[in-house]
Amino acid sequence: MGEAVTVHFVGAGPGAADLLTVRATRMLGAADVVLYPGTYLDPGVLSHCAPGAELVDTQGLDLDRITERLVGAHRAGSDVVRLTSGDPSLYSALAEQTRRLDAHGVPWDVTPGVPAYAAAAALAGRELTVPLVAQSVVLTRTRARSTAMPDTESLAAFAATRATLVLHLAITRVRALMGELAPEYGADCPVVVVHRASQPGEAVLRGTVADIADRVEEAGFRQAAVILVGRALDPRGGGESFLYDPARPRPGDGG
Repeated sequence: MGEAVTVHFVGAGPGAADLLTVRATRMLGAADVVLYPGTYLDPGVLSHCAPGAELVDTQGLDLDRITERLVGAHRAGSDVVRLTSGDPSLYSALAEQTRRLDAHGVPWDVTPGVPAYAAAAALAGRELTVPLVAQSVVLTRTRARSTAMPDTESLAAFAATRATLVLHLAITRVRALMGELAPEYGADCPVVVVHRASQPGEAVLRGTVADIADRVEEAGFRQAAVILVGRALDPRGGGESFLYDPARPRPGDGG
């Protein structure tokens, strides 16, 4: 049999202590060591940890030091939870952390969490895939002081699809980004900005491609915000799903 898994990457959800999965809360309660991203986490999430657990805020640590903590805890026989904001499949540095753990021979697993875009859509009260309007969602980010984007993933290329667009890590460039999107989406296209979804200080700004930058700048948002763009955000538009069409044949229908 292989070595027991002691390092667990766990999605902490958008921040609220009651938006973790049941599995996540169980794993936090059993962990000896918990590494967490203090910048994006409501401290209430840590209330699920055991009273004697070692809590490590990673906001001041680089990847090498985080790896040292994970490997050291594993070798000490500790059960470790590495919390990530949202879901580990998006912008969590899961790939680079697990590559390093593999190099050290440390086994690991992943528990999903509620992604930030889903929490943002819930606060906005909108479905992102509305029949006859948008059936695709693009999850992306832009480059500011961050890792370069692949050449094939320009904002213009995604805008050409006119799918519902979700922009992460982009709030400081909202005015320039809306200028890039306007030719495809139109100045009147709905935009929703959600700041710190599910956490203290959460806020929802509604506007259009033309005016959302003014609202964001007035509010002073600089981080922890998700930008949603697309015609699906307009509650007045769209058709109805074939799945629930009364005329659709269903098992048990007579005839």
